[in-house]
Amino acid sequence: EFARMMDHFSNPIYRLGLKILGNEQDAEDILQETFIKAYSSIAKFEGRSSISTWLYRIATNEALMLLRKRKPTLDLVLENEEDDDVEPREIVDWCCLPEDELMSAESRGFLEQAVQTLSPALRLVFLMRDVERLSIKETAEILDISESAVKVRLMRARLKLREELTQYFGAQLDGKEVP
Repeated sequence: EFARMMDHFSNPIYRLGLKILGNEQDAEDILQETFIKAYSSIAKFEGRSSISTWLYRIATNEALMLLRKRKPTLDLVLENEEDDDVEPREIVDWCCLPEDELMSAESRGFLEQAVQTLSPALRLVFLMRDVERLSIKETAEILDISESAVKVRLMRARLKLREELTQYFGAQLDGKEVP
């Protein structure tokens, strides 16, 4: 059963580790540590959450511990959430861009770079909700925050990404080089 669980969850957990850490070796380490910890504590699993939520929480904690080792001042709590400027400064209408431009490898690469510029608190929520398609409840359980905090952080992450993409696609529409 454990081997089947590993087969089923290895790819999503590796992807999550890669998106959080941005490094293949680190993502592999997180994947390995996740399953080692899961195996050693499977008897303690109480079933209060799903197996996937439990595994994602282990993987997220492992990734965050690695980030904290690298950056000891890393804080995943938004200290004063009211101070963040959540209103986008400029929004470009992307309607006139051809679909192949919206879906190009260059555009996807820019989006991935933009995701990496988000604060860890916003990036984690964005990755879990919009990339991994976890529910608000699951995301809140994994990150040990309230569901309303998940919603606020997701909105802020999306607005920040929209602003970044607006600059990118605005330059595309104007025929300029993207910075």
